[in-house]
Amino acid sequence: MALYFTSINSGSNGNCYYVGNETEAVLVDVGLTCKEVEKRMSRLGLSIEKVKAIFISHEHSDHIKGLAVFAKKYKLPVYISVATLKSSKLSLDEQNTFGLSHTQNIQIGKLNITAFSKFHDAADPYSFTIECNEVRVGVFTDIGSVCDRLVTQFKRCHAAFLEANYCTNMLANGRYPYFLKQRITSGRGHLSNAQALDLFLNHRPDYMTHLLLSHLSKDNNNPLLVEEMFNKVAGDILIKIASRDQESEVYFVSAAKNTETPYHFDPSLYQPEQLNLF
Repeated sequence: MALYFTSINSGSNGNCYYVGNETEAVLVDVGLTCKEVEKRMSRLGLSIEKVKAIFISHEHSDHIKGLAVFAKKYKLPVYISVATLKSSKLSLDEQNTFGLSHTQNIQIGKLNITAFSKFHDAADPYSFTIECNEVRVGVFTDIGSVCDRLVTQFKRCHAAFLEANYCTNMLANGRYPYFLKQRITSGRGHLSNAQALDLFLNHRPDYMTHLLLSHLSKDNNNPLLVEEMFNKVAGDILIKIASRDQESEVYFVSAAKNTETPYHFDPSLYQPEQLNLF
């Protein structure tokens, strides 16, 4: 059974990631409006009916902007830590809201989601891996520094969303005020291109096939620059940039057979009642 995955959006203007199998899926963060998530999933041919739960990494607005509306409209369970929920000041359905803790495993149908804590300037931030039949996709963004927990999970992933937020030189010489530069590089801010590349070079598993570089800064990074950095050392691994302006293509990975070819949805090939099928 394959895992399908895509970035609905990735960046300081909104984050939302989709990972699922043929029958069920989860979203990690809903940092776009409900309407925008619906539009983008529709364009990709992804059925919201397959989404069975939402996992929230932390309370910053670019990760929770559309959460309350989306969860209420589709009556979806939300997994969010107590501290994150308190800091978010969101009003969620108490009966459909569940806590998170470090190294917790949550079963959603045939999907197993592992939550683990990370370094970021938020109340109680988490990263996630989503697994099905021993195939794993990681969502690793908004990370101030690489820790043993991240290394352990990254080593297990067939595919991953990995933050490459800023170019060190561009940030140092850019227009950001000093305090903001310090926050970004503090160890509880974001991963630089160099930090992400070091993790990739030293800890990628032999079976990794896809890496989507995520949460790139609009002002302090260059997508072409970071893509070239990784492609020089990626070998057969597919390197793509998760856009901050639009949804990415849907990719898939399986233990039996992996492919670099993205999944394409062509509405003309389907009857109306079949539009929600892969």
